[in-house]
Amino acid sequence: MIPIISKLSKRFLSSKPSSFRRFLYDKIDFSAKIIGIIGGRGSGKTTLMHQYAKASKYKNSQILYISCDHPSVLNSDIYEIADDFYAHGGKLLLLDEVHKVKDFASHIKAIYDFTSLQVIFSGSSAINIRYEIGDLSRRALIYEMPVLSFREYLALNNIANLKAFSLEEILTSHEDIVVDILSEIKPLEHFSNYLEYGAYPFFKEGINSYSNRLLEVVNTTIDSDLASIFNINYEKLDALKKVLYMLCATTPYEVNKSKLSASAGVSWSTLSKYLEYMQKGALLNIIRGSKGFKTIQAPNKVLLANPNLFAILCAKPDIGALRESFIVSQLINTHQVHYHNQGDFLIDDKYVVEVGGKSKDEKQISNLKGAYLAVDDIESGYDNTIPLWMFGFLY
Repeated sequence: MIPIISKLSKRFLSSKPSSFRRFLYDKIDFSAKIIGIIGGRGSGKTTLMHQYAKASKYKNSQILYISCDHPSVLNSDIYEIADDFYAHGGKLLLLDEVHKVKDFASHIKAIYDFTSLQVIFSGSSAINIRYEIGDLSRRALIYEMPVLSFREYLALNNIANLKAFSLEEILTSHEDIVVDILSEIKPLEHFSNYLEYGAYPFFKEGINSYSNRLLEVVNTTIDSDLASIFNINYEKLDALKKVLYMLCATTPYEVNKSKLSASAGVSWSTLSKYLEYMQKGALLNIIRGSKGFKTIQAPNKVLLANPNLFAILCAKPDIGALRESFIVSQLINTHQVHYHNQGDFLIDDKYVVEVGGKSKDEKQISNLKGAYLAVDDIESGYDNTIPLWMFGFLY
């Protein structure tokens, strides 16, 4: 084994992991031989692997952690390292940022076929796991790590440790739920902070440096991850960033293919591919109409992936886009979210949700069954009017 890899692994294992566990930790079946955790940079994938390693039955000498984007690893043969580790009694292999390894799927397949190592790998959400791993996908369990929910932010920030609720519970019982929450915290006191710097766990490393860290996440995702995974020419990368800047200051209803193409300086056919890439890279969400609406070439809505991105991308964010970005970021991990021609979103082909501020009324959705208002800047709601912040308690 390469000495520096062993040294870095020991350093990783000797450190104390965070005591806060993301919601995903308790959903993972750790008895599986191959486990993949994919998601955007900075979402907590490495921490989760670290927590499992320390909580597992294995001795430190039986665990090997490999940071695949480390210079010492980039030109190494991962299978050979794994096979040598296995021959010396290894049991658990942690592969972090595995998308940095060329043909990583073939290495994982070989490890699966010729060793009995348990492998947990993390990677960018941009990699097509099912396609890359092929037949192995039937044996591997793949989990997606979203950004922190508002509930998780409160827990990680030691403000309150509250339970999550299903979408149905929030829609039908929000008036009862809010009473219990209000007995613990004043949600509006913390919600604005979450919208600015609460979506990524690294806010714990310092609020003052948060913007710089998040900007680095965006730049690295585009310049390194997306560029390598999708073979994007370096001179074209600026077009992706221009799109993000435009989405920050533009209302969702004003976004259209001609404006986006003009802003990015590329054709729509090229830009449409870039939009898909950035969605896979957890930088934006494309919300299309459901089967009940006409399919059009342009996406109905394009939103930044989470509200924290607004603060680093433009001086005057569009408040409507920011609110919609928040609710979609909380819903899209576990629910189907489509555009609706009367409300803003159709959830699971069942519920219509209209998002707005205090002045938003029911006129737009008054004739719809199963329609709700998600209203910002209110502490509690009534009937089908629900505080926007409550959708941050879905996980």
